[in-house]
Amino acid sequence: MDALGDLLRGVRADGALFNRTVLSGPWESEHSEGAALTLATVVRGTARITVVPGTPCALREGDAAVVCTTAPFTLSAAGSDECELVTGAYQLDSAVGRRLISMLPPLLIVPAGDDCMPILELIAAEVAADRPGRQYVMDRMLDWMLACTLREWFDLPDACPPAWYRALGDEVVGPALHAMHDEPSRPWTVASLAARAQVSRAAFARNFAELVGRPPMAYLTEWRMTLAAELLAEPGATVAAVAGQVGYADGFGFSDAFKRIRGIAPSGYRASLTAGRPDSGSGSLRAAG
Repeated sequence: MDALGDLLRGVRADGALFNRTVLSGPWESEHSEGAALTLATVVRGTARITVVPGTPCALREGDAAVVCTTAPFTLSAAGSDECELVTGAYQLDSAVGRRLISMLPPLLIVPAGDDCMPILELIAAEVAADRPGRQYVMDRMLDWMLACTLREWFDLPDACPPAWYRALGDEVVGPALHAMHDEPSRPWTVASLAARAQVSRAAFARNFAELVGRPPMAYLTEWRMTLAAELLAEPGATVAAVAGQVGYADGFGFSDAFKRIRGIAPSGYRASLTAGRPDSGSGSLRAAG
């Protein structure tokens, strides 16, 4: 199981709108219509970022900030010298993407690191250029930078990853979580998951609920329905086929579970995707622009 990879499922830029901004003195860049997720990096100088309402946070050269809220925010130079920033924004358009957003704080900052600096320099150069395939290259660069930034943030000692992410390192709960994510279609039971963890059913269920915050089968159902929402968005997908892919032998049981978790029947969910409703949750995290 690649935990971060699962969180990033469905997160894919499409038509990314990058902004290159040079600020100095009292000037600031206002983002009044916040996207679901905005990535800002400092190419040169120092800056401040403020999510309204909130306290300004300092950004040094090479630092990256991820804004995970639609609240307005501002970027400004931290001193009298110029600072150069590059931002890229996603619009939320997927059930899996919303899962990522719900597990991140409104603002997270990752200090400059060797892993992300090369892609940051490439992004800055690409924004300033006008070459064939520019949009596709920028889309993939934004995805790369986001994955790189979140990977470094999850490794920070003061990061606040979701409970299940932290539980991956537990000797009892970790093996069961890996199993659920690696094989969601397998007919898991509390007994079979406890066997995977090599403890009693009672001990496994107790430890899982304490560390993850919900019973193991409830967590498994939620994960399956998250995957199902993504699968239903694929062209040609049927309710019966998706049911099998997420571990249900028939469409009836799957439909009941999907409606209980998501508040709408899978057939209705697919119809909303076809109709292109704004609140349908179709597709992927789509870049603004």
